[in-house]
Amino acid sequence: MKSILIPGRNCWTRTETHDAGVLVDARDYYRELYRAIRKARRSIVITGWQFDSDVTLLRGEDLEEANGGEVRLLPLLDQMCRENPELHVYILAWDFSMLLAMEREWMQNVLFNWTTNERLRFRFDSSSPLYGAHHQKLVVVDGVMAFTGGMDVCDCRWDDRDHPARSKLRCDSGRDPHGPYHDVQTVLTGPAVKPLAELFEARWAHSGGGEIHLEPVNRDDLTFEATMPAPPGPVAISRTFGKTILPPQEEVQEIRALYVDAIDAAERFIYIENQYFSSRAIYDALVKRMRAAGRPRLQVMLVLPRQPEALREQIAMGVAQVRMLRALREVASETGHGFAVYGSAAKAEDGSDVFTYIHSKVLVVDDTFMTIGSANTTNRSLGLDSELNLSWEAQAPGDAVSRAIRRVRVSLMAEHVGLAGVAALRPLVAATHLVETLDRLAHEGQHRLRPHPLETVFDQNPLFKPLEPEEFLIDPEESVLDESLFEALHKGDDGLFASGVRLLSRWLVGKSCDTARHSAILPCASVQEEGGTAGP
Repeated sequence: MKSILIPGRNCWTRTETHDAGVLVDARDYYRELYRAIRKARRSIVITGWQFDSDVTLLRGEDLEEANGGEVRLLPLLDQMCRENPELHVYILAWDFSMLLAMEREWMQNVLFNWTTNERLRFRFDSSSPLYGAHHQKLVVVDGVMAFTGGMDVCDCRWDDRDHPARSKLRCDSGRDPHGPYHDVQTVLTGPAVKPLAELFEARWAHSGGGEIHLEPVNRDDLTFEATMPAPPGPVAISRTFGKTILPPQEEVQEIRALYVDAIDAAERFIYIENQYFSSRAIYDALVKRMRAAGRPRLQVMLVLPRQPEALREQIAMGVAQVRMLRALREVASETGHGFAVYGSAAKAEDGSDVFTYIHSKVLVVDDTFMTIGSANTTNRSLGLDSELNLSWEAQAPGDAVSRAIRRVRVSLMAEHVGLAGVAALRPLVAATHLVETLDRLAHEGQHRLRPHPLETVFDQNPLFKPLEPEEFLIDPEESVLDESLFEALHKGDDGLFASGVRLLSRWLVGKSCDTARHSAILPCASVQEEGGTAGP
């Protein structure tokens, strides 16, 4: 069995957990986050792509746990600070693009900082590369418990594993209830929390917030109720960061290498559920593996949303996604591999399909490797944005880690298919004919699984055809000031100028990194050795 995880190449470090779990869908995550906040003693740190102050963490029958107390995110954090004079809360949000301004809660700096306790501090982080985003999702409580994965605490994310077509509980901030929504998070305790806490400390300092030190608190009440237990044993931490000049930061592409190496190692099957699929590196890795001579035939399955959520994404990324998936289907047909792309839907009262929006970021290979995190299978998530993934790897097929990974994979697939019960799940356990099995279930139409149509917004509406792009600048792999994307934006007579700016930016990065190394502000190496000091 080929080992996949290699510190210094596709992961930052391998460390241990005392306990870990997988939290599927926001009901389970928000409930555990509420419980962790309520028990916090000294510190709560949260970083994410987006926040909304009044997200309700407990809903429906879970509300009984609060006994009429506060369950909204910001009021709850403020209340905890007022009740506990030793508690400090730090919230770090991406300083988002103006393209998203109409989709975000306004005046958050005022709302989070001026209307709450002085020990609750909120900052926008603008230290991402040009056209990049801070996309990591991380919560650390008392330096001893951490949550990370695909979920932000914001509007239009809450759902449970049933994903009904309509639910009054999926209502935020006075909005009409949103549609079904699927995501995956992890929770863990033990030594693995320390580097995650240090990562937040570095992010906070680089944002201009100054130095903080998250000393672990001696806790004997660290319990959580996970959807499923995570595999026992070591866990690996992998990151993406794009190159920046100020603060000085070399690129880190551990998650990209992680996906490529895992795909190359696959012997039986590859299971991916993700919000997008437009990464050229992953596309190339799949083609290379399917065309590899003498290697076993694979079963390759992807679960994706019916289409990207926003029109701008449908225009700028949906076309690339469909083109790549159609090409992969052709390669699989030529080479004898099983390949299929699916969606998941509930039936509305009128009989129409209401698709679940897939926001999770999960890769499982051969039931011996699993990674869960914030990274989408896009160019920008694997090269430009800040991302964070956790990975588990078995030592041998059928060992305790392998069995745990299989339970997670089968449970996720069963949720998308709409199956329950041991007998019904049995066909999902054996991976020999998974694509054939799933195709049959999808085409029967008696369950939730649907074949993905692999259509673009331009296929569905000819009026959009003039907008169909030839290049996809919304999904760059590198900073606009660093590589050929700058040239793409400045074609023609100013090409030489663009080249000069690019060379100057590289020279400045080199000088800044030299300064940073001497001052120990930030490690500029693209990877860290196992057990090294944490830092973006």
